Amino acid sequence: MDLLQAFLLGIIQGLTEFLPVSSSGHLEIGHALLGVKGHNNLLFAVVVHGATVLSTLVVFRKDILDLFKGLLAFKWNQETKYVSFLLLSAIPVLILGLLFKEKIESLFTGNIVFVGSMLLITACLLGFTYFAKSREKSIGWLDALLIGIAQAMAVVPGISRSGSTIATGLLLGKKREDMARFSFLMVLIPIIGANFLDLVGGEMSAADSIGVLPLAVGFIAAFISGLLACKWMIKIVKQGKLIYFAAYCLIIGLIAIFAG
Repeated sequence: MDLLQAFLLGIIQGLTEFLPVSSSGHLEIGHALLGVKGHNNLLFAVVVHGATVLSTLVVFRKDILDLFKGLLAFKWNQETKYVSFLLLSAIPVLILGLLFKEKIESLFTGNIVFVGSMLLITACLLGFTYFAKSREKSIGWLDALLIGIAQAMAVVPGISRSGSTIATGLLLGKKREDMARFSFLMVLIPIIGANFLDLVGGEMSAADSIGVLPLAVGFIAAFISGLLACKWMIKIVKQGKLIYFAAYCLIIGLIAIFAG
């Protein structure tokens, strides 16, 4: 992987992590178009996902600080309850990651026909939100679990994590602004956990075959583009314009299928 490839893939990750179009799916398509092949594609994906986690921390720094202040009060309050919802939402993807790690990794092989098929599913999910009626309900325990299951399904390249979680929340009648916030905060736990496990498990030793500089370039590109995309996506969700991304996923999915 050269620096230009790393830069372009980093931008793709940063933009598509927050926009409901599947970052993993676009990375797989990007790898295929740029001719980036090899068993270390997953390592690069982990690194640039870490960059978008940092973007989330920056954008939601005030919310995160408030949550920590509430936790440090050591009592059952709104902040403690919200963090409990976030932890609950992380359980499905944790179980899936622990039990089916090798099967999940086997999906990242550059099969753009498969990715295109999954993008069509994402398009359907986003399309359904056009007909969803917001009942202005707050997130509850069952909601957090169901949204967490939606996030777990998004480990498949082509299924958008933000798209599936936000769409699930909106179909459950949750407030648009609340769902954007919850969707972006809930991803912090599994991605930070995945990065830590890969580091402890020695996966990062594969960096030698990619090169530290390409990884760094990809990280920086993903971080900066992620900052912009995160702020943009919050506005999009508030305005209820997810239907445009449904059309985009439909078009890209069909192109990927026929091109494959």
